[in-house]
Amino acid sequence: MAVVIFLFADSAILYAKVSSDTLVLTLASDPKSFNAMVAQETSTTEVTTLMFEGLTRLNPVSGQIEPSLAMNWEKSEDGLVWTFHLRPEVKWFDGAPLTAEDVVFTFKELIYNPKIISASRDILLLEGKEIQVEAVDTHTVRFTLPTLFAPFLLAMEQPIFPAHVLREAVQKEKFSSTWGIDEKPERIIGTGPFRLKSYRGGERIELVRNERYWKKDDAGRSLPYLNRIIFLVVPNAEVRLLKFLEGETDLYNASGKDFPVLAVQKNQKNFTLYDVGPMVGSNFLVFNHNAPDANRRAWFRSDEFRRALAHGLDRQSMTDIIFNGLGISECSPVSPSTPFYFNPNTLCYDYDPQKAKLLLAAQGFQDKNGDGVLEDANGRELEFVLLTNAENPERVQMTEMVREDLSQLGIKVHFLALEFNSLVAKLVATGDWDAVVMGLTGTSDPHFGANVWFSGGSLHFWNRGATDYEPAWEKRMNEIFREGVKVLNPDARKILYDEWQAVAAEKLPLTYLVLPKVIYAIRNNFENVKPSALGGAFYNIEEIKQKS
Repeated sequence: MAVVIFLFADSAILYAKVSSDTLVLTLASDPKSFNAMVAQETSTTEVTTLMFEGLTRLNPVSGQIEPSLAMNWEKSEDGLVWTFHLRPEVKWFDGAPLTAEDVVFTFKELIYNPKIISASRDILLLEGKEIQVEAVDTHTVRFTLPTLFAPFLLAMEQPIFPAHVLREAVQKEKFSSTWGIDEKPERIIGTGPFRLKSYRGGERIELVRNERYWKKDDAGRSLPYLNRIIFLVVPNAEVRLLKFLEGETDLYNASGKDFPVLAVQKNQKNFTLYDVGPMVGSNFLVFNHNAPDANRRAWFRSDEFRRALAHGLDRQSMTDIIFNGLGISECSPVSPSTPFYFNPNTLCYDYDPQKAKLLLAAQGFQDKNGDGVLEDANGRELEFVLLTNAENPERVQMTEMVREDLSQLGIKVHFLALEFNSLVAKLVATGDWDAVVMGLTGTSDPHFGANVWFSGGSLHFWNRGATDYEPAWEKRMNEIFREGVKVLNPDARKILYDEWQAVAAEKLPLTYLVLPKVIYAIRNNFENVKPSALGGAFYNIEEIKQKS
């Protein structure tokens, strides 16, 4: 599904043998809902992705947009009118046929409904205007765009929802609470390869094969091959590893510290380790340019201050100590695992504490009383509170290393780990914070990170709500995103997004840290396994089969 970037609480969403043709995965936390339209956390979307589909899908290996619920499409010469032809064989879980009415309902009554909070609306409102959607006939849908929108086909990964099941909830203004975790499984209706059979909070989620699934293999056999997928809810990372090594689960998303243990047991325990490259998302240090304290606000708004601290961070030690050397220093908002848009020529900040100290001194920071802590020109000690989320042990360790590095520069940093939801509330609601070490999920198209980079975006947290502060570089990034979304030529778009990455690296609204490698440990019981950093371990879930 093509959606906006989300904050993520864990460094990875972990997947997880019970009987024949069963895949056992794990989740680090319970889903919040089974309603994919209103979901804003990966604990929900990891499950709903298996139950709902869009008109198109991205092949994460080839990078091409492929047909899904739509078997084909065409567009007008001006790029504003797109006509999709739905597969007539597709049925909902309850046997009702998928029709153009369902597509129109999804857009008009859900995405563009102001009474429903949906991340999709951030993407699919073009310059504040709705895309016009109309049913031409039972299996044909026409989209008329108000302006050019380059990633339109990718955006059509948006899941489609059944009008005949959900319209009443919309009319009664109860849609946002529909399909919650207490919903009867048979009432949750999608078109995907698996449907919900049961959910026991804090324990497990069971999905079973959709017998009506439309997709077939080359021999004409109905997919998916698997009969069942079980998600075990296992919050503790050490327990997740133990369950995998004991053969209770089929997949483990390895961290760097796990790698030595896994590498020596892979033959005995019958699994393979897949190194699929750096994670698609990001880890970064961010300062609040609108911090409540006026002195800190002035420090954090200084480009030179942020550059000084960037030179004071020992990213290689973070990689070696936290991730066992299985990672790379991050310099760009785009991961190398998104190869087309990645700009390899962005500015990187080498670890140079002496240079960092000189840059701070040039801004008037001195240790005037010899206590080891710098003071600014007004005599204020250079100190602030550094937050991160407590549930992620690797990020806590990373934050502690950031604190230690900065203390070596003469900065007094007070480290505080908060529960994830409390941290998010500070970032996007109260604004009561100084600095945070955080992560973002990545996207296959830069525009789907617009909620981070646009001034006023829901995750533009370093400069939320400012009325007196919009530097020229922020204005330029706004221009890039406004222009880039309308440029249909991929090479021309890349030039713009290369500039955005260069500006982000120079001005450092986010000071990037380390990208760990994505390493999947997958039981050798399955065929057609093709993991990727962009698509995950089982992006081709309908093709995964158990070895006979």
